[in-house]
Amino acid sequence: MKKKWLLIIGLAAVVFPVIALSGCFAGIPGPGGPGWANVPSALRFDLTGQQEGIWVNGEGKVTAVPDIATLSLGIEAQEATVSEAQARASEAMDRVMTALEDNGVAEKDIQTQYFSIYKVTRWDEEKQQEILIGYRVTNMVTAKIRDIDNAGLIIDAVVTAGGDLTRIDNISFSIDDPSVYFDEAREKAMADAEAKAEQLAKLAGVGLGKPTYISESSYWPSPIYPRAIYEGGGGPMPAPAAPPISPGEMEITLTVQIAYAILD
Repeated sequence: MKKKWLLIIGLAAVVFPVIALSGCFAGIPGPGGPGWANVPSALRFDLTGQQEGIWVNGEGKVTAVPDIATLSLGIEAQEATVSEAQARASEAMDRVMTALEDNGVAEKDIQTQYFSIYKVTRWDEEKQQEILIGYRVTNMVTAKIRDIDNAGLIIDAVVTAGGDLTRIDNISFSIDDPSVYFDEAREKAMADAEAKAEQLAKLAGVGLGKPTYISESSYWPSPIYPRAIYEGGGGPMPAPAAPPISPGEMEITLTVQIAYAILD
């Protein structure tokens, strides 16, 4: 019984202030209504929940030629024991690293991407068990090539240095400093948005005010060449020849969303 009375008293404490508050601001239908200016700002709210203004999206595109090539490459060796596989892989990787540095790739632009040592087995149907064949060591790195014109020569040097243990996964392209291209794309996107907003305002018979909201997003695709440019181990070494590498062009796209105020 005592808990019941406490519940009733608690509800009354919540309901009475609400009734009193509604009485104080009775006759105020909402924003812009009579007496609305007298309502404390903390109690004001948008009853419609609608976004006001003219909302538009603008798009800007810029075409740029990549000036950085990132090569994913490495060594894969398989031997009967871990130590043998590791030793063979290390020797080959040392030669590959030397080839990279001798061809202008800075040490700071070479980064280990993946390293693994795992068992290689086969299933024996007669014994119904796995048979150990050996151990495989894989060591992959990414090398940033700042002179794209030499990319083909560098790939050729790596293949020659690593021999049949060479693995070249893929090559991708990027721009070292894309800020100037984003600046240009941003200007185009803003101009596109403003033109759309001006047309909408004209069609609606209203004036176009200043932006009250601006949001930006960008899209920068990085073209990647197919995997397995060269994987040794399955046959004879290819004849020394620099493979043709063409970075092509990249399209940088930037979009903005802008809300403009409406002028009477």
